[in-house]
Amino acid sequence: MAFSATFTQKLLPCFSSFPHTLRRANPLLSPSVRVVRAAAEPEAAAAKTEAAESGGSAEPAAAAKPKKPVFSMKKGQIVRVDKEKYLSSVNYLSVGHPPYYKGLDYIYEDRGEVLDLRIFDTGEYALVAWVGIPTAPAWLPTDMLIMSDSLKYERM
Repeated sequence: MAFSATFTQKLLPCFSSFPHTLRRANPLLSPSVRVVRAAAEPEAAAAKTEAAESGGSAEPAAAAKPKKPVFSMKKGQIVRVDKEKYLSSVNYLSVGHPPYYKGLDYIYEDRGEVLDLRIFDTGEYALVAWVGIPTAPAWLPTDMLIMSDSLKYERM
């Protein structure tokens, strides 16, 4: 808590090297300290009024837990990539492969596992790693992923 106090030369005469007449004539040379109680911060006041209205404690709203995002998939889900959506997406265009490129067929045919889910500015994305394929995982939009019900498949 802050307090209010004023120190003047009358209380502390030993700290002065100027004559008293010069000090009183010029207020800028008078060393005085004045501490004034600060007004309550608006955020703290708003948090207290919200807590008082809701009947809860007077803790700030920033201490509340953020809401968990709701995802369309879950970690560990087995997925494949929809070929038509992927070939017409920005993700495929950024790679620069021709449409007849066969090097990416494993993402349409083999199963991939969702390792992580995040919501970015551009939408919901899943980090997908393909089982049995020695490649790095990729972040793909969840709208172009097809969820598989079973883990059984035959690899050709």
